[in-house]
Amino acid sequence: MWSGLLAQYKYKGDEPIPALSRLTRQTAPLSFKMTTLNTLRLELATPEDIPAMVDLWFEAFKDPDMQRLWPGTPGVRKWWHDANYHDIINKPLARYVKVVDPDTLDDQGRPRIAAYAKWDTAMPEERGRRYPPWHEDMPGEECQVFFQREEDERKRVMGDYKHYYLDTLATHPDYQRRGAGSMLMKWGCDLADKNGVGAYVDASKAGAPLYERFGFVDESEPDAGDVASMARRQRG
Repeated sequence: MWSGLLAQYKYKGDEPIPALSRLTRQTAPLSFKMTTLNTLRLELATPEDIPAMVDLWFEAFKDPDMQRLWPGTPGVRKWWHDANYHDIINKPLARYVKVVDPDTLDDQGRPRIAAYAKWDTAMPEERGRRYPPWHEDMPGEECQVFFQREEDERKRVMGDYKHYYLDTLATHPDYQRRGAGSMLMKWGCDLADKNGVGAYVDASKAGAPLYERFGFVDESEPDAGDVASMARRQRG
């Protein structure tokens, strides 16, 4: 959704460009593993992971346009921490998953988080407000226009068709092109298939190939520019 989408309603993606959607009441790790240069493991995220996820997010999104909307000030970092904490605790349909590197420990002695995603399984009318009021360090009016356009585009493409929304996908630069993003994509798409629903993501044209590999189709309007409004519908 984010980095790269901002020049004209810009990006979301993870390989080749980093991007910006839980069963958080469960704490047992999932069994999905993928071996690349080292063995990465997919697990459910917990509130204790939020500080590391916030740091990862600001490492993943260093595009100047994204930094303008989401500056890395202490106040905005706390705002982002609190927004994610609120969702994990209070929105059971917002499912946060992480990919960790068990061979590398963070400064807390825990497996380092390589990437994370937020899959929102709620329809827009169920979800309520997506973000808390904008922090004073953020350009509130510009943020409002940007995210309202995302909401409008999602409604245009998906309408009332039941679907899950890939709200956030962020990969640390150290783990780009090592399969972490694909693991997070597979988790959400498998869940959608299990429940017989579609999926949607805001992407850039550059980020679209990742989603196309998972069955997403670009349904952007002809004048969308760099925007790729991508839908994954159930067959049959």
